[in-house]
Order: sequence, then structure tokens, then C-alpha cells
Amino acid sequence: MRSTRALMMILVSLLAGVMAIVFAARWLNEQTAMATRKVAVASVDLDLGQQITAEHFRMVDWPSGSVPDGAFSDPDQLTDRVTRINLLQNEPVLEAKLAPKGTRGGLSAVIAEGKRAITVRVNDVVGVAGFALPGNYVDVIVSTKDESKDKDKQNISKIVLEKILVLAVGEEAGRDDTKPKVVKAVTLEVTPEQAEALDLARSVGQLSLVLRNQIDTAPVATQGITKDVLLGLEQPVAAAPKPVVKVRHVVRRVVVAPPAKECVEVFNGRSRSEQCF
Repeated sequence: MRSTRALMMILVSLLAGVMAIVFAARWLNEQTAMATRKVAVASVDLDLGQQITAEHFRMVDWPSGSVPDGAFSDPDQLTDRVTRINLLQNEPVLEAKLAPKGTRGGLSAVIAEGKRAITVRVNDVVGVAGFALPGNYVDVIVSTKDESKDKDKQNISKIVLEKILVLAVGEEAGRDDTKPKVVKAVTLEVTPEQAEALDLARSVGQLSLVLRNQIDTAPVATQGITKDVLLGLEQPVAAAPKPVVKVRHVVRRVVVAPPAKECVEVFNGRSRSEQCF
């Protein structure tokens, strides 16, 4: 009798435990479903300037508290959009990573507003041995003849453009590869004024690219170097010193006039006197 009672208590305890586990799991699933949101992620690797189709992304559950800014919850909003940068598989598709609406695919989709793309011919030396890759910044040097002097013309090299973004090398615009690529042409992103200067520079001399650090944004004003300066036959022209502003303090003395005196005439018999206060 006692053993039967104990067995019944054990069975009831096991049943209660199983029911508690089932209810707890159901509650956790409901809470998880309520705390998530559908977010579009890339289903395959997407290249820069690629037009997005329905096969390129999928919707996944994302914790509501950590949804990235600019994420898409409506798949219709991604149709025919173009990527501005490379996207990896399972990476969230964000508005900041896409070109503006109405942009067509290709390199033109990644050109910043107000900028232009211009291509210059390079070789393994001019192109920094292939290390000038898309996404890097370069300075442009032109080597030409110095016609500013009365004597015979001599060669001069001068930096004419600084911190120019490399959009593409050859026919590739991807920015994930770090392996150097020796190509015959490099496409640069410039302003309209820089495009004019670059077009003139390559018509009057030979161009060279100088690779620079991506976080180095300080401009450098150089005078250029000529053959005589390079060989030590002439002193380089020193840059004009910055004007020194001197602050002059002027101290003015304020003279306070003494207060006016009041005088009184005093008559004492036949004598007369005057007293002032």
C-alpha cells in the first residue's frame, strides 16, 4: 500500500515537471517571437554596383532591441536597388550601403554626388606596383617642363592633386581584395575642377600616382622640384612664411579734471578779501 502511494506521488511529480517544462518552453517561444523583427540580409555575396533582385536577399528574425539603423523589413523596398559597397552573405542590407533610389547598376552608382570619374593610363611603376587598389587614396604628380624661367627649360615634378579616391583598377571595382594588381588604367574620383586639372596635366607631362595613408588627410603645399634643385645646383625656393600677426595693446591715460572751486568775497571794513572753497 505504501509502495503504491509512493509510486503515485512520483508519477504525479514527473507529470507536473513535464507540464512545467512544456509551459515554460511555450512561454519562451512566445516571448522570443514578440522580441524579434524581420530584417533583410544578403543571401549571397554582392559586389559593388550590383543591382539587387529577390534572389539576393532573404528575411530573418532579428532581435528588436539591436536592429541596425537603416535595416529593411519590407522586401519590396529592396527591389532594383544597387549596392554602393560589397556585401557579404548574411550581412544586413542597410540604406547606407545602397545607392540612391533610381540609380542603375555599374560604377556610376558608387560615384559620390558632385564628383566625376576619370581614367588615367598607368604601368607597374606609375600605378605604385599595383598597390593602388579601389578604396585607396593617392596623390597625383606630373612631370613636365618648367617654362617659367628665361634660361633653358628644365624638368619639374609637382604634386597637382591630393587625396584622390581610387574607384577602380582596370575593369575591377571591388574593394575587398588586398592583393596588388598591375593594370594599364586606374579610374579616379574627382571634382569637375580636378578633372580639368588632371586632363591638362596628362597632356603636358607624365603622371605618377603616390599611395597615401587612408587616414592621412592633411594637405601638403609643395613648390615642386626641378633638375637644378635635385642636383644641388640651385637652392630650393622656400615657401612664403605665414604672416605674423602682432597684437598691440594701447593704454590710454584718463585725466580727471579737479572739481571747480566756489569763491566768496569777504568785506571787513575797508578791506576786501576772497575765500575759495
